[in-house]
Amino acid sequence: MNKEQIRAYIKVRTALNMQPKSIFDDLCTALRDQAPSYNTVVRWSKLCRDGREEVEDEPRPDRPVTETTSDNIEKARHLIDNDPYLTIDETQVEAGLSHGATQRIVFDHLKLKKITAR
Repeated sequence: MNKEQIRAYIKVRTALNMQPKSIFDDLCTALRDQAPSYNTVVRWSKLCRDGREEVEDEPRPDRPVTETTSDNIEKARHLIDNDPYLTIDETQVEAGLSHGATQRIVFDHLKLKKITAR
């Protein structure tokens, strides 16, 4: 079962006036290791009692799913190829990415390392 199916089950059982403990026990019996935690069942049961209709996650505004797209990787590669002395912060500003995404692209995807002169 996926998250939405589990939440729908909790919603239906809550509508039938079942207690969260009973719902949790049923889920543990049916799903074993895949069952949600008791706190999750209690939280979703309360949300359903309070009138929540949707079982899908609510969208998270202003938060991209990922910034490490192939376009952004190529953008960072192009910037660094043109100026190999760019810092992470400068690359971040030029590419319009977050600091963490820039680090992830430079070190994990482009496999670049910091080199210092001695």
